[in-house]
Amino acid sequence: MTKLAAELMVEEYADAYGLRYIINRCGLLTGPWQMAKSDQGVMALWMAAHYFRRGLSYIGFHGTGKQVRDVLHIDDFCDLLVDQIQHFALYSGRSYNVGGGLGNSLSLQETTRLCAEITGNTIPLSSSVATRPADVRLYVSDHRLISSINSWQPRQDAYCTLTDIFNWLRAEETQLRPLFVSP
Repeated sequence: MTKLAAELMVEEYADAYGLRYIINRCGLLTGPWQMAKSDQGVMALWMAAHYFRRGLSYIGFHGTGKQVRDVLHIDDFCDLLVDQIQHFALYSGRSYNVGGGLGNSLSLQETTRLCAEITGNTIPLSSSVATRPADVRLYVSDHRLISSINSWQPRQDAYCTLTDIFNWLRAEETQLRPLFVSP
């Protein structure tokens, strides 16, 4: 609700004061350096749990892990932002769905399989069947509008994105271990 309110405010100010704007509605934005929490950074959380061999739980929707998100690598989003800044007039005055799209979508089950493949670690998984009020079963961005402007497409697939997170965890393990492993 707050995101929609912010978008409406931007549009109102633009109309009232002649401001130029671009609104990007991102899918599941992720990649290295994202601190892993369940509400923000679920892909980094999933990879960190595999890397540090901590258990996870499929929550909601009967505890099956079938909820789906599209994955957008931070580098792909930054490439888009640079293009939007360089060609502001092409994009100005619109709202865009920006995400990995159907080609970069994963269920938690699929994410678990990829994380195990990349890390070589299998972890304990539990499940909770109760669905929380704000949980969403499926979120996949339709980025056709933004792609039609200047041919932007996500370049990094989900496997590459998870591998980048793994490589970051490995490179920064000394600093990150205390955040993910209890003494």
